[in-house]
Amino acid sequence: MKNIVIFGAPGSGKGTQSDLLVAKYGFKHISTGDVLRAEIKNETELGATAKSFIDKGQLIPDSLMIDILASTYDAMLPCEGVIFDGFPRTIPQAEALKEMLAKRNTGVTAMLELEVEDTVLIERLVNRGKTSGRADDNEETIKARLDVYHKQTAPLAEWYEKEGLRNTVKGTGALEEISAALCAVIDAK
Repeated sequence: MKNIVIFGAPGSGKGTQSDLLVAKYGFKHISTGDVLRAEIKNETELGATAKSFIDKGQLIPDSLMIDILASTYDAMLPCEGVIFDGFPRTIPQAEALKEMLAKRNTGVTAMLELEVEDTVLIERLVNRGKTSGRADDNEETIKARLDVYHKQTAPLAEWYEKEGLRNTVKGTGALEEISAALCAVIDAK
């Protein structure tokens, strides 16, 4: 079983590339964004709490995310592998994920990092907001999300580097080229 962390700024293509990897390998996909949006849509207590953070472009508290993640992960087993999309976003979350997987006698196989310049990210997210209707895809919130990403999430790349799991792929260009580069990493693991 392969546990893949797909990593990158908001709008870097994590969801799109995760869908392609799911189709190719039969992996399960945990998108914390999708899980949280479902909770918000269903007007659960968790959804209301999550919405208060998301609307400000802030990260969800770690303890809340770990509980959601463990439950979602366990419900997917057994499977070929799991792609973690949007989690972890901080070093404490990465450490918690490592611990959670170790309790299940497994670990992260690889961290796949999609590198995309901020100007491209802003353009992508503004365009997505126009078509998806997502309230958090407006320029002001996008800039706040990118600021949070650079301050709180980007240092995680160095943590995965030290763990020997970081694999960086250029996240611009043809979808097929990006996907092929990601698959080459997975196939080598």
